[in-house]
Amino acid sequence: MASKFVSSNVVTLVLSLSLVAISTCMEIVTTNSLQNQKQLKQTNFVFYMHDRESGDSITTVPIAGIRPVKKWFLGRFGTTFVIDDLLTETPDWSSPAVGHARGIYVNSAVAGTDIHFLFSLVFTNKEFNGSSLEIQGANEILRRFREVSVVSGTGKFRFARGYAIFDNYFVDMKALNAVLRWNVTVLHY
Repeated sequence: MASKFVSSNVVTLVLSLSLVAISTCMEIVTTNSLQNQKQLKQTNFVFYMHDRESGDSITTVPIAGIRPVKKWFLGRFGTTFVIDDLLTETPDWSSPAVGHARGIYVNSAVAGTDIHFLFSLVFTNKEFNGSSLEIQGANEILRRFREVSVVSGTGKFRFARGYAIFDNYFVDMKALNAVLRWNVTVLHY
């Protein structure tokens, strides 16, 4: 009986000491994390996205859609595009590059009025080279100004969150080419 009592007390003592040790370690880690935490920064920038479905430098290609149609196009429900759109400092295609928009968008409204964006803004300019922002959201194409979410980022934009407002700077419906003006605001560390 005495050995059961001693064993029980030893187990209780060991568990208690373990909990104290774990609690102390968690407190140290939490304290160090708070001390090392960087100040949250806000970054705003404007750039232009060149979306080209025709010409010599195609950056947008329809890859899927509902059949039977002769040609998939942006205004048809279910049409999915893959993009590698050039991002520049000004609306001019030959202006300095900021990076690329790479990913997909899909017409997600039966009426053909909403394009769901899901892509990365991959920066190649000097200041943000190698960093990226992840864009997601509904592009209501009939509205002049649209807003989508910045849901995360990499590199200088780790833990980023924010929003992007964009509009059509130029649209050529016949050639299916467009230039979008983006105004992005992100919070990041």
